[in-house]
Amino acid sequence: MRTRDLVRTAVGSTFRARARTLLTVLAIFVGAFTLTLTNGAGTGINRFIDSTVSGLGSAEVMTVVKRSDADVATESDGPPVYNPDAVTSDQPGPPTTTTAMTQADIDTLAGIDGVEEAAPIRSLAVDFIRYENGTRFATTATALLPGQTQERAEGVAPDGTGDARQLTIPLSYVDTLGFTDARDALDRTVTLGLTDGAGAEQTVQGTIVGVTEDTLAGPASPGVTVNASLSDAVYGLQQVGLPADQVDRWSGATVQYAPDITPEQLTALKDRLVDAGFEGRTVEDQIGAFTSVIDTIVWVLNAFAGIALVAAGLGIVNTLLMSVQERTREIGLMQAMGMGRGRVFALFSLEAVFLGLLGSVLGAVIAIGAGTAISTALSGTLFADLPGLTLIAFAPATVLAVIALIVAVAFLAGTLPAIRAARKDPVEALRHE
Repeated sequence: MRTRDLVRTAVGSTFRARARTLLTVLAIFVGAFTLTLTNGAGTGINRFIDSTVSGLGSAEVMTVVKRSDADVATESDGPPVYNPDAVTSDQPGPPTTTTAMTQADIDTLAGIDGVEEAAPIRSLAVDFIRYENGTRFATTATALLPGQTQERAEGVAPDGTGDARQLTIPLSYVDTLGFTDARDALDRTVTLGLTDGAGAEQTVQGTIVGVTEDTLAGPASPGVTVNASLSDAVYGLQQVGLPADQVDRWSGATVQYAPDITPEQLTALKDRLVDAGFEGRTVEDQIGAFTSVIDTIVWVLNAFAGIALVAAGLGIVNTLLMSVQERTREIGLMQAMGMGRGRVFALFSLEAVFLGLLGSVLGAVIAIGAGTAISTALSGTLFADLPGLTLIAFAPATVLAVIALIVAVAFLAGTLPAIRAARKDPVEALRHE
């Protein structure tokens, strides 16, 4: 029997006992549907987290603070010892007290082995934003960190190298400032107001080059994001009137390291920072817990899908064993006509593989349809405040891997019945009633 005829026979044989085949395929379908859907949820959420990570900064940039034991209080220790050089850290998370950095600290960081570049993180104290002579609206301002990206509704990111003073505004500011839409806001000049060190009001102007979407990484009250040139202008005005000992003090710094650094080398760099009196956190350190939680949930859900696959495997074994029993005379006749045991084994193995392929493809296709519909519905309702989130996304490689896994399980499940069929004695099989 040629391979083509073998496949045709195997496919036709699976539909002899339709009810039994249907129940077996249904068990496989449940496992495939669950595996595809849960992995799709993991893929979608992790993609959103990845985009959020890019909004926090580059993978090759570490946020560094200078800390001392007296700056950190625990419940048992009570309040920390007063430190006149302490400032509030700008790192994500609960407010923490850190020792202020000076230019000497930046120079020290730049000299540590493995650090390619060090720069201070400037806290910009902007009071308000105004378009033309309109109403003043309270706002905040932040400068883009090296490698940081934004989810934009319109426009481009501020130029980090040029002399033009540029900024982006949140989408929620468009109507407030009096623009008709996001595109209308582009290339408009707005005024930022602040209070200098002497208590006087200062203003500086910047051009809107982009309108940003709110993201998970964004602040609770989103403000404007300025480029280096506008940041320098704002920071310079903040320093006006400050006492000499309060000028150029920063809560933290960013250090840039080689993009091809190994995990071991990164750990060693963190240790060198600690030895120098600093503490560094990468973007992955800041948000890695999210991915760990999502991956754990996906694994737990996959475990339940695995239970369904075990049941499906037992169903395949039962289906094929009964098929072997019912087709004993047929097996004997095929062997008497010259079909070898290898071909008999292949015939029943193909039946198992076809059952697995049928159930897994149906499960995957329906899971993709259901997942896409659910994700679309939730994106417009429950998760409307999280633009860019596709709750359930399907990577072709992952879907194909799920199908391949289930087909492999089906093949293994069909091995025992296939071996039993191949070992049938043709004479005894022909006598079977």
